[in-house]
Amino acid sequence: MNDVAAFQTSKITGSAELAGITAGLIGALPSWFGIPQVNAEYVESANRLSGLVARTDTESIGVLLYQRHFAEAAEIHLMAVAPSWHRRGVGRALVDELVSELTLDGCRLLQVKTLGATHPDRGYARTRAFYRSVEFVPLEETNDLWPGTPCLIMVRRLARPT
Repeated sequence: MNDVAAFQTSKITGSAELAGITAGLIGALPSWFGIPQVNAEYVESANRLSGLVARTDTESIGVLLYQRHFAEAAEIHLMAVAPSWHRRGVGRALVDELVSELTLDGCRLLQVKTLGATHPDRGYARTRAFYRSVEFVPLEETNDLWPGTPCLIMVRRLARPT
């Protein structure tokens, strides 16, 4: 079921508002965001990173934080969608909006890091499947970025603007 007409996306640059939205959404997803120190770091990062927010008329239902590392490369730092809105087009809309924005600005590569497949977490299996569905491909799984936790780096090539 795709409810794109039921919400809209907008850009917010690092702010207390974006941090509040991020805190609320990751708090609703303890299976994905279950480490308090890491959650606090995500919320703090929303004060300085760019973000996209999906909203209905009454609530924020999704957030995507991202950063440009170079003119040609960007990274999805965090994405969270309210559980009641999973599988309804919110994540896809956020990624599509980001891809459009980055492509127009000359960015050529987008990456995301997520829990690697060697970890048995079923929720993250769905996360990896989602990223594959929006054209990300696995590049490398490493244990060097998050000690004791496998990190899968996925990438998506962005079209050159015409």
